[in-house]
Amino acid sequence: MDVGVIGLGAMGSSLALRLVKAGDKVRVWNRSRGPVDKLAREGAIGVERPQEALQGEAALTMLADDDAIAAVLLDGGALENARRGLVHVVTATISVDFAKRLEKIHTQLGLGYVAAPVLGRPDVAAAGGLNVLAAGDAAHVHRVQPLLDAIGKQTWVVGTAPHQANVVKIAANFALASAIEVMAESIALARRHDVDPRKLIEVFTGTLFAAPAYKVYGPAILEGKFETAGFRLALGLKDVRLALTASEKSGAPLPFAGILRDNFVDAMAHGDGNKDWAAVSKVALRRAGLE
Repeated sequence: MDVGVIGLGAMGSSLALRLVKAGDKVRVWNRSRGPVDKLAREGAIGVERPQEALQGEAALTMLADDDAIAAVLLDGGALENARRGLVHVVTATISVDFAKRLEKIHTQLGLGYVAAPVLGRPDVAAAGGLNVLAAGDAAHVHRVQPLLDAIGKQTWVVGTAPHQANVVKIAANFALASAIEVMAESIALARRHDVDPRKLIEVFTGTLFAAPAYKVYGPAILEGKFETAGFRLALGLKDVRLALTASEKSGAPLPFAGILRDNFVDAMAHGDGNKDWAAVSKVALRRAGLE
């Protein structure tokens, strides 16, 4: 398939490389040239402007947030100059309101639009192990399914309106952030009672919480090594805020999300914004006098 990839951070680069290895013709664009040149050495085609990556059958964008998508695709007219019939797959975590705006814009421009945010970190993406949360017109999802198969191990179709996938992703990240906080507080409690926290996490992951979130983040919290960020703490704060906004506008209260937001702000104030988001666990440990 002739596909463009826009946004070549750690995750976007992994997605693009998966598509190259799957045999697709992949045009890549990024604000900084380094990732473009690196992927070009792997067989991708580097382009100078984002609209050039929108001239194939489909395009995947992995841009950081609403503002980045607006700046790259809307403000400069890149989306308006996309090839008619293109299906645009937005893989980033964005707000529900902005996703609804994109639905209208794509319809007006005669473009397909599929929301496909992913569950997994860059290392998981590189191995093709992502879970893809997809929503959109069934025909559009079907057209890009080979691309989704190349980047992930399973596609979960969660609705026919693209913004529904963003709701699911926001809810999933809220649940992940909550799990990190619960583990941090539980570890603080254990340590204050002279219980080996490694034993606590061993019990958690071997019984009640034998799930990837606990198995990945439990040891990370215990080791306290957050410098290599699979997902930056600043982006975690962004996603918690997305959950709060979606909560307020829909009338579905998320009281714990408010606590999470304050803890993420606390972590940011202590200089942890560029660390892995599991570093928010340091807030609970600090409050218990353990940091």
